[in-house]
Amino acid sequence: MKRKNSTINVNIFVFIVLVFSFFAIVIKLSFVSMAKETDGIDLTAFVENRNTETEVLQAKRGSIYSVDGEILAQNVNAYTVIAYLSPTRTKDPENPQHVVDKEKTAEALAPIINMDVDTVLNLLNRDVYQVELGPGGRDISSLIKKQIEALHLPGIDFIETSKRYYPLSTFAPYIVGFASRDPDDASAPITGKMGIEAYYDEELQGKDGYTIYQKDAYGYTLPNVTTITEPAQAGEDIYLTIDSNIQLYVENGVKELVKNNKMDWLTVSVMDAKTGAILASSSDPSFNLNKLDVKDYLNPLTSYQYEPGSTMKIFSFLASMEAGKYDGSAKYHSGRKQVDNAIIQDFNGGRGWGDITFDVGFAYSSNVAATTLALDLGREELYNYYSNLGFGRKTGISLPNEGAGDIDITYRVELATASFGQGITTTPIQNLQALSILANEGMEIQPYIVEKIVNSDTGDVVYQHQLTELGQKASKENVDKMLSLMYDVVYSGRTDARNYKNDNIVIAGKTGTAQIAGPDGKYLDGTYDYIRSFAGVFPYEDPQYIIYVSAKRFVGNYKDYAKMITSIVEEIAKYKNISKSIEKVDESKIITIDNYINSDYAVVEEKLKKLNLDVVKLGSGKYIVNQYPLSGKTLLAGQKLYLVTNSASYDIPNIKGWSYNEVLTLCKLIKVKYELNGNGNVTDYTYDTEGNILKVNFK
Repeated sequence: MKRKNSTINVNIFVFIVLVFSFFAIVIKLSFVSMAKETDGIDLTAFVENRNTETEVLQAKRGSIYSVDGEILAQNVNAYTVIAYLSPTRTKDPENPQHVVDKEKTAEALAPIINMDVDTVLNLLNRDVYQVELGPGGRDISSLIKKQIEALHLPGIDFIETSKRYYPLSTFAPYIVGFASRDPDDASAPITGKMGIEAYYDEELQGKDGYTIYQKDAYGYTLPNVTTITEPAQAGEDIYLTIDSNIQLYVENGVKELVKNNKMDWLTVSVMDAKTGAILASSSDPSFNLNKLDVKDYLNPLTSYQYEPGSTMKIFSFLASMEAGKYDGSAKYHSGRKQVDNAIIQDFNGGRGWGDITFDVGFAYSSNVAATTLALDLGREELYNYYSNLGFGRKTGISLPNEGAGDIDITYRVELATASFGQGITTTPIQNLQALSILANEGMEIQPYIVEKIVNSDTGDVVYQHQLTELGQKASKENVDKMLSLMYDVVYSGRTDARNYKNDNIVIAGKTGTAQIAGPDGKYLDGTYDYIRSFAGVFPYEDPQYIIYVSAKRFVGNYKDYAKMITSIVEEIAKYKNISKSIEKVDESKIITIDNYINSDYAVVEEKLKKLNLDVVKLGSGKYIVNQYPLSGKTLLAGQKLYLVTNSASYDIPNIKGWSYNEVLTLCKLIKVKYELNGNGNVTDYTYDTEGNILKVNFK
């Protein structure tokens, strides 16, 4: 069948209506796009509310540890107290959600958050929806939070945050340093302000993440919309070279000295002579990292620059030896020596000791001996030797604000005084570095403070320190000669240096006493206007450790000063098993420890009794869950073996007579906080069960 052509007749009126409607819609859309408000809706605000939102995910700051795993700095949960003040927040009068009785609330909170009642009340009387109760209510602990919650105060709430916490508070504060956030910006990151916290701020901070999402006009996240999240990367953990045991020996020694003697400042540092690791560094005045009662932000180890005095004779005498000009048996006339228009004299008022050898002159710490050698050596050679050892420039240790010192020598008088450590300035860390040649047959070792850096998420080691040798700075023959001279300083009995003798360990040392320069450049002449220093290496036969000590304007018993040093040296010797008594032990008495973990305590005890070990049972459990020493380590008959059992609680055994190390081990095994005073053996102790703190006195 043949199709017919069909014709569509369009009504002219309908067409006109459609065209008119189209143009009306276009005009309306144009008007809306240009208008700020339509139909009572603020279009700009609407668009701004319905947009992409980015929420920052703050990275957790890394922790700082001692070399033996003691936590020195970490992030902990903290809380900020806020008060809701607007009555609109309360829907049920029987259950108020805002502060109702402001006077009562202020009186209850003020003593807990350490603020005046009036100050808190003024905050509560502000005409705002909510208020932060600062500064006392900022960064409070969970314990304080619980105290406040127990009051059941209407309208009081908390914002959870984090803060930097230092578990040992006064432990190596100038090394660890501190970090905090801007007190006026609770959302600001925690940043390092001092010490390792500042130097490694970038590594510790990590990298913030973010979440990107869309929200509606009311601030709610839109459903069924893609959310983009980049997780935060936690900061890296830093392990220092500080040995917590040695640091405690040093800190306790410092506390004992300042208890009965006065001084402007005191600094004591110990370094591993073979590796350059800083094992301990303590000073007075010090401060509490959690209270930040700091008076001086300079780290004495790296930032104090002062005239070192006669400890520099170690290096000026070595310079003469290295130049081939030293003859220890040659004699000179001690007492006084004129250099241009100046008179150089020995410490005994210029009387001297007559004609003596240079070796004896070193033992007497004769300035005339050092001057004679330096003048023979010449300005350039002495300067070059000092400079070659690292004096006059930074060591490069990873701590902020390191000083370089000044060893400029121009005139003959400056050459003379530089030979015995006056007219030049050095830092403790420079002296430790230079002293390392005495323990390494003339090879100088660079000091360092960070052992390793670890990725806190994966546990991977991202940095591991490697031994850094700075070159051969003296021959083995000359180093051996210098060690023998330093031995004579302590053991010849010629000077007060005999106070540094130790019964259990042989130490080679050199004392120093430097005058203090006044503001006008002239030396002060007061009775106590001196800086006392001591540089020592031990054990003498094969130096493993270096100790360097300085005190400004020391007023007190010099024997106390020497005793502090000998006590520290003795504690380290015992801790590291390098004392003479242990070296000579009968090898048949050495016992190798097995693995007793998961064993029945009664069975193990029976075996150990036959070995004559002093077994310390911790807890009342049946099975052993931890031990010290661990499997494979050795003990001597009569020494303590600690066995921790599966117990809900642990009583403190009778520790009277125990050594410092034995108490320290006990506290670490059963996780007891401790406060250890003095050195030697336990005389008395108390245990605070509520605070879980063991307080021990040693003598």
